[in-house]
Amino acid sequence: MSAPAIQTKRWTRQEYDRMAELGIFSPDDRLQLIEGNILTMTPQNSPHAATIGKTQRALERLFGPNVWVRVQMPLIIDPDSEPEPDLAVVPGAPTDYCNEHPRTAILVVEVSDSTLSLDRDRKRALYAHAGISEYWIVNLVERCLEVYRDPLRLLDQPAQYQFSRKVVPTETVSPLSIPHNSITVTDLLP
Repeated sequence: MSAPAIQTKRWTRQEYDRMAELGIFSPDDRLQLIEGNILTMTPQNSPHAATIGKTQRALERLFGPNVWVRVQMPLIIDPDSEPEPDLAVVPGAPTDYCNEHPRTAILVVEVSDSTLSLDRDRKRALYAHAGISEYWIVNLVERCLEVYRDPLRLLDQPAQYQFSRKVVPTETVSPLSIPHNSITVTDLLP
């Protein structure tokens, strides 16, 4: 007799949120829902945490007061995904989101060292599928910024970005939504 195949339970965003409301997760649990799977987030090392702080400040200066730069907060992507990107620039103010997390972002940024393959592959496809127009990875391994733009959804294939570029520390980058403003990649790196 063969052993039964291992089955995994895929969770919806509603089920995931309900479990959080019921206290099934500890406040110290660092979790996110990606494509129906509940993933644990690895503990942050000092360079990762410092990069999030530097990037948050740089983005707040760059975008100005009409956006909210959210740090490690839920972003509603689809019925089966509620990632918590390191940073998400969303229109408006915190009071605009008292009843529900944002469903989109102007820019999503992940700071990546040990999670580089997850951020490049699975999360990049997830954000492209959600129509996030611009996605950045602050790549601590290679000390660069990876810029992804212009999402494209294809039939029967994972969504992808049509444009990608690695930006070195001495170069500047301008977000799509504010092309007249730019920052130097060194402003993001620890």
